[in-house]
This record gives sequence, C-alpha cells and structure tokens, in this order.
Amino acid sequence: MRRQVTPRRAVIGAVLIVIAALAAWWLWPSDSAKPVSRSTAGPYLVALRVDSPHTGDNTVDLDVTDQQGNVVAPDRISVEPAMPQMGHALPPSPAAAAVTPGHYRATVNLPMPGQWEIAVKLSGAPGTGSATFSVQAN
Repeated sequence: MRRQVTPRRAVIGAVLIVIAALAAWWLWPSDSAKPVSRSTAGPYLVALRVDSPHTGDNTVDLDVTDQQGNVVAPDRISVEPAMPQMGHALPPSPAAAAVTPGHYRATVNLPMPGQWEIAVKLSGAPGTGSATFSVQAN
C-alpha cells in the first residue's frame, strides 16, 4: 500500500531538507581557518599563522621550536612585511611578544591587497635565523 503525499508531508520533508542543508553548511570545514606555514630559520623551526590576511592591521601568530620540536625562547623576533613585486618594503613591526612559551604574536600592517612576503628574523642563544612566508592579502 502506497501512502499519498499530502501537502503537510511535503512541507515537513522540505523543512527537513533545509535543516539538513543548513547543518551541513554550518558544520563543514571552513577555508577561513588560520592557514599555517612552516619553515626552518637557522636553528629554529617557525610556524606562521595569519587569520584572513587583509589590508590594514593583521595579527601574526608564530610558534617557535628547535629542530627537535622543543619549545625555545629566542631573545628577539622581528616581523618584516615586504611586497617585492611592487618594490614595497615596510619597517619591521614592533618585536613579537611572547604569549606563552614558544608562542609569539605581532601585528603587521599590510597597506594594500596582493602577495606579501613576511620575513621573520630570530636571534638568541641557539643562534640567528630568518624565514620568509608568503601571504595573500585581500
């Protein structure tokens, strides 16, 4: 015996489909998660994250370890943005501040959209190093 589709059942079915679609959209992994770039910088390993790079001030998060993955505390970390294809080099941002052991934060101003290179320079007891990360600002 086949059940007849009533207007009420059709509406309930449509509502369930809409709810399922919204739940999938809401729970689906987002591309706006902080992308992580990693690089060797002399005796250090540096991971850089910038959440949704854009023109203006951007928060740059850095995780710094030694080559074995142990947390280290360099004496100085500078963050210097540049846009070589346009001939722009900006002064270094104020020194990155320690948030927790091995985790640092700096603010970088990117005055225009496009491909930027962020140079991270570190110095401390293990030695000195630098790494350059590419960031696309919108």
